[in-house]
Amino acid sequence: MEQESEHIYAETLISYFNHIIPLNKEEINLVNDYFKPRLYRKRQYILQEGDVCKQFNFVVKGCLRTYRIDKNGNMHILQFATENWWTMDIASFHEKKPSGLNIEAVEDTVVLQINYQDLIQLYRKAGKFDRIFRVLIENAYVTLQNRLLENISSTAEERYTTFLEVYPHLLNRLPQIQIASFIGVTPEFLSRLRNKRIKNK
Repeated sequence: MEQESEHIYAETLISYFNHIIPLNKEEINLVNDYFKPRLYRKRQYILQEGDVCKQFNFVVKGCLRTYRIDKNGNMHILQFATENWWTMDIASFHEKKPSGLNIEAVEDTVVLQINYQDLIQLYRKAGKFDRIFRVLIENAYVTLQNRLLENISSTAEERYTTFLEVYPHLLNRLPQIQIASFIGVTPEFLSRLRNKRIKNK
């Protein structure tokens, strides 16, 4: 990647951090030192089932999906990560064990990555990052808890409504089959839901 582009990518992440806790010049330099940009082409994997997750990924632009394929060959999408979102398999990343998940680029995607060793060094060199990443993990836990509750207690129509509220920018960027997988319905059922909403409007 060109140096100018790398600088722009880092500025995106620095701005993100500044909204949580403002960084000083030394901390900004640490971001530039430890986070590495990488481009993933559409359908390229960041992580495949059975591999150890070695990177914590911040999406600068593009879209990633985290999913698992069950023994019957059905896809279950856990997360879409778009601009200013984070994604990884946290258990695999911290425990260094094989992942049961896949993370794949839905479209050409640029991420900023940090590995486990560098993340620990970042914590040691500037305690502010320890607090920042604690906030990130807490927010991710809340999101996961809400998604779990929604899946066991909400109707398909309610789950689709939530998807539209959380990911309105993805409605025209994702194939219908992936949206259906995310909310746990068939593409045909999702089509009926969409038609019903159009009629109600």
